[in-house]
Amino acid sequence: MKDSRSIIKKIQVTEKGTLLAEANKYIFEVAPSSNKVEIKRAVESLFDVKVTQVNTQNYIGKKKRQRTAKYGKRSDWKRAVVTLAEGNRIDMT
Repeated sequence: MKDSRSIIKKIQVTEKGTLLAEANKYIFEVAPSSNKVEIKRAVESLFDVKVTQVNTQNYIGKKKRQRTAKYGKRSDWKRAVVTLAEGNRIDMT
């Protein structure tokens, strides 16, 4: 089993994330190889809350041009929107 801290990289504090937090949904950047069950267990163990639903989205890194004519690529990443049960909150401070 993977470590919870290696699955969840960080919580995303964005404008959309703060609006979703009012609806008891939180956005996390997670490891690309993790699945929904692992994400659910990791959030429940790290924050001591009850998770009801997990939605994931894969993002492909963009090609970016360097100073010369060479192209580089940003890394691929994965995002998870986690819905918590009623009465549960995560303190984002």
